[in-house]
Amino acid sequence: MHQHVVTLTLVALLTTSPGLVRAASDHGAEGREHAHEARREGVQLGPRPFYLVDKLSESRLKRQLEHCADGPFSQTTFSIGHRGGGTLQFPEHTKESHEAGARMGAGILECDVTFTKDGELVCRHDQCDLHTTTTILVTDLAKKCSVPFSKAEFDASGKRTKAASALCCTSDLTLEEFKSLHGKMDASNPNALTAQEFLGGTPNWRTDLYATGGTLLSHKESIKLIKSLGAKFTPELKGANPDPNVQVTLDQVFGSQEAYAQAMIDEYKEAGISPKDVFAQSFNLGDILYWIQHEPRFGKQAVYLDDANTPSELPGLDELRSYAAQGVQIVAPPMWALLAVDEHGQIVPSEYARNAKAAGLDIITWTLERSGRIVEEVLPTKGTDSPSFYYQTTLDALDNDGAILVTLDVLAKQVGILGIFSDWAATVTYYANCMGLP
Repeated sequence: MHQHVVTLTLVALLTTSPGLVRAASDHGAEGREHAHEARREGVQLGPRPFYLVDKLSESRLKRQLEHCADGPFSQTTFSIGHRGGGTLQFPEHTKESHEAGARMGAGILECDVTFTKDGELVCRHDQCDLHTTTTILVTDLAKKCSVPFSKAEFDASGKRTKAASALCCTSDLTLEEFKSLHGKMDASNPNALTAQEFLGGTPNWRTDLYATGGTLLSHKESIKLIKSLGAKFTPELKGANPDPNVQVTLDQVFGSQEAYAQAMIDEYKEAGISPKDVFAQSFNLGDILYWIQHEPRFGKQAVYLDDANTPSELPGLDELRSYAAQGVQIVAPPMWALLAVDEHGQIVPSEYARNAKAAGLDIITWTLERSGRIVEEVLPTKGTDSPSFYYQTTLDALDNDGAILVTLDVLAKQVGILGIFSDWAATVTYYANCMGLP
């Protein structure tokens, strides 16, 4: 984050939160506690939630949300910062994204957990995403990538015959090497002829304005940071990348998946974090069951993520009941899995949503603000072979960006989710505060 942006943010926070001014002059634990409380109350949402409310069609929901425009706004656990919570505009899993998410009221912040070759845990969405989420390809560490950069190739007519590519993994590096990199917006340019060109490709509905050197985090650093921001924790244990070109494997570093799962929990225990403040996640049911059996205090609210891509891949009632029978208490499917459109063209809970509740499971979902603008990016996918992932079951009910808040309202009031991940935490914070959600 640019220094002048930080300065303006802090000035605004100090101006609107006298408690924080007092806390700055206090000493010891009492002063830190005052600062904690002041940060939780000193939430700044910016213009986006108000823009979305304005875009809503005239309705009871719009009127209700309009009445909340003057706040006050505070941190809420219903608002979960996806990869930090500022990832619509800030590089994911960076210090800057976490700070932005917390300032926008995210009460839970996410670190996706993977590993370095020296066995340290770090925050990245994938073991092998450094070529799209960091500047590694234009540093001396590029030579350590599992697969080096390869430029795009074109035929005589100018048609691309081979996309530019690379494969750079956290496991290619030591923690010290990893920390020397800078985060950027997750993107790449398939037409790139140079490594520098490959770093481009950011979607036009995001921005590179704040992608000027994002600070990468180890998992331990993320714990310390999130604690200082007054938020709770939702680490996701990432699976090993299956690409056969990966140089260093999970088993070579940890010996087993179970040891890897234990290592993540151990860092919370070492930091003295209460299990009640940790929502450990995984797409691997084996990880969830391991925590339930071996770390039951953490396993009690472990979150089993569902990786279904289409409705036909979703589990039925019997399978959901089998999760509950094994001790799983929270499931987290993508938000499209929880929604359908009825005969009146209204968004309503899906069969999966009803089945999950019937099985006695709580629900968290993902990810709001990750699909771009409704009219410009989402609706054009209707009727194509690749409908917008997050809205694939509700395309018939969308009309403008205000539909994002309609979607959120159905998820909160009719499906009854515990919370939702968002790439722009302010949107969810505004809604949750307005509706009196914790």
